[in-house]
Amino acid sequence: MYAIVDIETTGGHASANGITEIAIFIYDGSQIVQQYESLINPGVPIPRYIQSLTGITDHMVATAPKFADVAGEVFALLKDKIFVAHNVNFDYSFLQYHLLQAGYDLRTKKLCTVRLGRKIVPGLPSYSLGNLCRSLQINVEQRHRAAGDAAATVRLMGLYLSLDTNNAISAALKTTSKEQFLPPHLPPDQVKKLPANPGVYYFHDQKGKVIYVGKAKDIKKRVNSHFTGNNPSRQRQEFLRNIYSVSHEVTGTELMANILESVEIKRLWPKYNRSQKNVEFKYGFYTFEDQLGYLRLVIERRRKYTRPLHSFPLLVQGHTMLKGLIREFDLCPRLCFLQKGDGACKPLTGHKCKGACDKKEGPEYYNLRVQAAIIHMQMQQPSFIIVDTGRDAGEQSYILMEKGKFYGMGYISRDTAITVEEDVKDRLTQYPENEYILNLIHQFAGANNSRLLKFS
Repeated sequence: MYAIVDIETTGGHASANGITEIAIFIYDGSQIVQQYESLINPGVPIPRYIQSLTGITDHMVATAPKFADVAGEVFALLKDKIFVAHNVNFDYSFLQYHLLQAGYDLRTKKLCTVRLGRKIVPGLPSYSLGNLCRSLQINVEQRHRAAGDAAATVRLMGLYLSLDTNNAISAALKTTSKEQFLPPHLPPDQVKKLPANPGVYYFHDQKGKVIYVGKAKDIKKRVNSHFTGNNPSRQRQEFLRNIYSVSHEVTGTELMANILESVEIKRLWPKYNRSQKNVEFKYGFYTFEDQLGYLRLVIERRRKYTRPLHSFPLLVQGHTMLKGLIREFDLCPRLCFLQKGDGACKPLTGHKCKGACDKKEGPEYYNLRVQAAIIHMQMQQPSFIIVDTGRDAGEQSYILMEKGKFYGMGYISRDTAITVEEDVKDRLTQYPENEYILNLIHQFAGANNSRLLKFS
């Protein structure tokens, strides 16, 4: 027995909206054996645009029962039936949420007539209820009213049953089938073809734009996990409605998947990603030559698409390091922007300036010490390569840290001899770094010393 359902609501997600009308047709595959329909008082005003769409006004529902008053009757009709609706997860999430609020726990099998339509009558221009019925010459009376749309869905289901030569309906109802949980617009074949490998996956909207990026140890398992449960929140329901396709990129390891996800979130800025989109107020050492030929060492906020000599999360850490370099290499505090003004600088404790600030020392001598300070700073930062499994048995993965900075990552054949850093560097893809990526790499390196290839 099928319970073919349609509801009208005050909005798009169950947790903050009410039901204004419900229709349930109990269908045995050939005829309607029971019918229930009622207006429902949602307890909140119906937005004007929804009143215009459905024709249901606040006045019409003022004397109608509240959902709690009919919840027992609704639950009795649905509890032992196959729940059928056009875009089933929307109707099901609403009714499951509001039934639970009334003390009833709805858990039934589901069928989506959008998804079944794509399998049983493929190739149609649109699978919205109105356009689908128009293509199949099914008459719809009272469009956007619960009884009218439910009656049309009954006729649609009857047609599916008569045309289902490939047993798409029974396949969707199998306990092992995950199709009933998938978003209505996401082709199940795309999900079935996903690999059980580490990597990054991308959800795309109707226009192909990436709306979410995720990483996984097992891409297929992680993608399917997005669609389990019936979270009624607005964001989740909107997210599921906007997923039209999924693509992926396999990586050799889970660490590489984590790194690539971070890079892609900052590159694509997907609508539904929340984490890692915050601006990182991070600092770095930069150098430039001024108009008089003096090399200047300066602390600045990290600039996009630049690679500082060294980076650090807190300004005080940079100042401490800079003061140490000034003392050790007799640099000028004023030329390093630690002091303002013109003329001679004020030497730091334990330090003697040789006069570059008031031109007593020429740039040709001063710059040698700045260059020595830069080399010293870089030599203090580790250079190493993380060598791990590749995407297949014939390759290995490589992640290069060069003098404390993330250079990039990639894959090299196991037959390639690696003896020096340059053997790897030219074969890798460069990626921008951020604090999250650096922390990932350092944590992994600290716990997996046997996978490190170190260079002096």
